Amino acid sequence: MILLREGAEGPEVLLSRRAGQVYAAGLWHLPSGHLDGPHEDVVDALVREAREETGVVIDPDDVRGAVTVHHRSPGGASRSGYFFEVQRWTGEARNAEPNVCDAIMWARLDALPDEMVAYCRAGLDAYRAGTRLAVHFQLHGDAIAYDPAADRLRLIREATGPACDSRPDAMVAAFAQQAVGAISEWTDTSWTRENSRVWRIRNADGGTWYVKIHQNDKFHGREVRALRTWAGSLGAAAPRLVAADAELRAVVVTALPGQPLHGKVLGPEQERKIFRRIGELARRIHDASPPRPAPASGGPAVGKADRHLEAARPHLVEGDEEFVRELVRQAENLEPLEWVETHGDFQLRNILHDDSGDSDGTVAVIDLERSEPGPAVRDMVRLSDAWANRADLYEAFMAGYGRTLTTAEEARLIIDIALDAVSGIQFGIAHGDPELVERGHRTLARLRADHTSNSPAEGAS
Repeated sequence: MILLREGAEGPEVLLSRRAGQVYAAGLWHLPSGHLDGPHEDVVDALVREAREETGVVIDPDDVRGAVTVHHRSPGGASRSGYFFEVQRWTGEARNAEPNVCDAIMWARLDALPDEMVAYCRAGLDAYRAGTRLAVHFQLHGDAIAYDPAADRLRLIREATGPACDSRPDAMVAAFAQQAVGAISEWTDTSWTRENSRVWRIRNADGGTWYVKIHQNDKFHGREVRALRTWAGSLGAAAPRLVAADAELRAVVVTALPGQPLHGKVLGPEQERKIFRRIGELARRIHDASPPRPAPASGGPAVGKADRHLEAARPHLVEGDEEFVRELVRQAENLEPLEWVETHGDFQLRNILHDDSGDSDGTVAVIDLERSEPGPAVRDMVRLSDAWANRADLYEAFMAGYGRTLTTAEEARLIIDIALDAVSGIQFGIAHGDPELVERGHRTLARLRADHTSNSPAEGAS
């Protein structure tokens, strides 16, 4: 387990020192262990071992795959080790197994102690290098401890994928080439979960754009409309439309600097500054055109609640369905909210952070295929998962947004979050996406625990 936090001088990782009649006694190591048997998968094992060794409680959805290391010890035994990154947990890390460990400490990731298990150091070095697979085959006579003079780490380069999958069909390629000129490089950057296809392209002059094929006409129409209307008011904080083809359901858009905020390691103070900027960005989207009255059918999507609950029912926790149905009943009495332009899928993976300029960086938004008019809180539904248990991030967002939510907006936000959670559970079950299912369960549990709170800020804490 690479338990990661932001220290005063950079990212820090939790290490434990092995002690007693154990392998590698006296050496620092990551919290780790073995599968209990064929009934246990590697993520469940990580969560269990973390609790047993350090006392921290980890949500499986917060476990991120980091690197796999094929290791051979000096004695000749070999095994595969899975290293996972964890940045969110509950509880204070402590030495929960004093019989096999005599100390724990937070060490800077770029200043690890010398007295480390060589295999553990190899995994961390591979992680820092950004590789996904490494080989660490020690030789007979090598020390168990890390020795820079006998570093056996070998990084395995990433695959680029089959050539037939590296670029779109001829018609899309011709469409893109007509828009930007001769293309010298195609790189598939599609999300694994989505049915949409996205490529980063470069032309002979070094210019960079993105080509996207939408999974249906509705998404294509939404993104093109957004790019032709409110996105322009954001300037450099949103892509520009270069070309669109309705028959191909394809667009070419400009590339923006930065990386998605999802999974990025940031310090608490920098997080707050960035969430303030995200709030400012959301307000700019919502102010892109004058607000308008909601249509008669503009309330929460309660009409889909029965269908989603029916599909998710076998997988809901006892009391979840009753809780959601009570929220649906409350929705019938809510006053209508004004409609504004919305992004529709405003979450950290669709928000880019570029820190190449000033110290805090800038933020920009991408992926506008779910954009359509709606209440402003529509853009806070999926973002709420990012400030769960972090009231300071919610407060920073609202400070950037420039106003507090009305009572009706707060009520609508809770209802929409719950409906989105149920929708995520049923969609995740139908499409084999355990991350969506887990996030839905986590969200419903949080809402039920805090449903008497007076605001989303208190509910997020």
